[in-house]
Amino acid sequence: MQQQSPTTPVIAEPNPTHPAYVVGVDIGGTNLRLALADLSGTILARWSASTVDIRNAAKVVILIAQGVDALLAEVHAGRTALRAIAAAVPGITDPTRGLVIATSYLLGWLDVPLRALLEAELRIPAAIDNDVNLAALGESRTGIARTAADFVFLAIGTGLGAGIVLNHQLFRGHAFTAGEIGYLLVPGVSEAPIDRGQPGALEQIVGGEGIKTQWRRLWNSTASTLPFSATPTEIFDHALEGNPLAQQVLTSTARTLSFAIYNIALILNCPLFVFGGTVGLHPALIEATQKLLAERRARVQPRLLPSTLGPDAQLIGAIRLALDTAATHTLPGNR
Repeated sequence: MQQQSPTTPVIAEPNPTHPAYVVGVDIGGTNLRLALADLSGTILARWSASTVDIRNAAKVVILIAQGVDALLAEVHAGRTALRAIAAAVPGITDPTRGLVIATSYLLGWLDVPLRALLEAELRIPAAIDNDVNLAALGESRTGIARTAADFVFLAIGTGLGAGIVLNHQLFRGHAFTAGEIGYLLVPGVSEAPIDRGQPGALEQIVGGEGIKTQWRRLWNSTASTLPFSATPTEIFDHALEGNPLAQQVLTSTARTLSFAIYNIALILNCPLFVFGGTVGLHPALIEATQKLLAERRARVQPRLLPSTLGPDAQLIGAIRLALDTAATHTLPGNR
């Protein structure tokens, strides 16, 4: 793969007689998803591939390029029709320099110049950001938070993270770690020091793996027909059906999460929390957490709402970032 400096200009010249497109990318630890959109943001084609056993960033970029070509083939276009690409990454990113500072153990990336790699491979402007930040961006542009100046997007899946929007702008923090709420210390969580890259104290209870751990500690074959290997969504489903062990896990999870939301709401004064992720979208968790928050009788009672973009939140956020990137690179004086 050709290497390229992050400062090297990469400009795709518009052709007014042909349609133009952008690509959004969602890079996961086990799966890669791409979507091709027109300049209105409408998704025209999708592509996905497994990233299991693929840890090298350059190889992931080659896989992305293969997906881009497959998407363009669906609309009978070539790479000259592309205006920009943006990627959502599960980890700490520096979007100003285009660096992936660190990801989870599933990818294990450290200080990867992902923007430069994408630009060198595809010869178009590229941008990157944290996947939860881009999910928040997607919700703020086209989702349930379109009219909210300030809100927090909670991504609850295998782990736990937050995307923070203040005054309609993403807030990333000084070292780009704003929103790493999985490491919050609230009543009931472990106070033991945590090594870099390991699940945080709050995440060990509220994240999907933490919920499964809670279940396994309580489970016994005589008390529940739900198996030892139950998933968080199965546990919450059975909680709604009256399973006492499942209800205990749901209550413990919701109580711990309500502490975190209460504290975040006090500090940021955000009136809205949007729940996303496979676990976060479960109505039982949202309802139980809202009920416990109401008991706090806070002056500003935050609303908890499910994401309207669902699993596509990160991908749609990446498309929006790609559109912003394309617009920036085609403005007069920016060439």
